[in-house]
Amino acid sequence: MRDYTPLVQKTARSALKKLRAQVPGATEMVYDTYNALVIGFAPGDRASEAILSIGLYPKWVNVYFLDGAVLDDPQKLLKGSGNRVRMLRLDDAAAVLDEPPVRQLIAAAVATADSPFQPRRKRQMVIKAMVTRRRGRRPK
Repeated sequence: MRDYTPLVQKTARSALKKLRAQVPGATEMVYDTYNALVIGFAPGDRASEAILSIGLYPKWVNVYFLDGAVLDDPQKLLKGSGNRVRMLRLDDAAAVLDEPPVRQLIAAAVATADSPFQPRRKRQMVIKAMVTRRRGRRPK
């Protein structure tokens, strides 16, 4: 994460801490892509099981709800218009992820997982992909 600005690092670390607490037992899958560093949360070892992910970009951090289009979102917090994925921009991860409506969205996403999460299972982190060429991580 040292390739990112201090603000993005702080936001990402806070988001990871909050999501780890709210989704215990998850397998965290790391993808270092051309555009972003992505950390997905899944109940098992398959990427297709992921329900949430954090995306780190040069100037911001997003949290993605991978089945967000089907989640009940009465306050319209989730952004996006695709058939499946919705997201939240994390300007302050600690504040945003602690808001009751957001916690409810996370709980709903966990409940919709094809396989149940095992809260007593030890958290695992798996590096899934690393690109050799990528876009700069610090804004110009």
